[in-house]
Amino acid sequence: MLPKTLEYYRLREEIEEFLYEEAALLDERHYTEWLTLLTDDLAYFMPLRRNVKFGEQAARENTRIGKDISWFDEDKWTLSKRVEQIMTGIHWAEEPFSRVCRLISNVQLTDATPSLDAPQELTVRSRFLIYQNRVEYETNLFVGKRNDILRRAGDSWKIARREIILEQSVLTAKNLTVIF
Repeated sequence: MLPKTLEYYRLREEIEEFLYEEAALLDERHYTEWLTLLTDDLAYFMPLRRNVKFGEQAARENTRIGKDISWFDEDKWTLSKRVEQIMTGIHWAEEPFSRVCRLISNVQLTDATPSLDAPQELTVRSRFLIYQNRVEYETNLFVGKRNDILRRAGDSWKIARREIILEQSVLTAKNLTVIF
């Protein structure tokens, strides 16, 4: 963890605003603009969660990036293709569009490279709650945490890596069209 200095709190506020703006872009379906917040070498990963015996959680609870099956193991190109598909208007799982509202909270900066005073990359963890409603009766609730690496891009930030940990081992939604 980083020391809780004035610089830490200033930077955390900046990152919170970045994450809130990202959430607004996604909730308002500005997907093309959202893609500009991603680095070209983005890694976007959501492991499957498994129920394992006590003591085996660290080694076996989550599937591993590049080694095991996962909900998402994507890059910027595949995400842009998902966006293109959704925006055709003939994507069966998003026609009509879902109504989505997300809350981002518990934002913490856990590492800064090279330093907290002049960071070029930040490791950030946060929590999310996403409500999705589609047509009259389909509702889904997604709860979890994200581990992000944000990279400085001029006077702003871009997402270089996102790991999404969904707090359920069985997916009850009919599809995963939500972008986390």
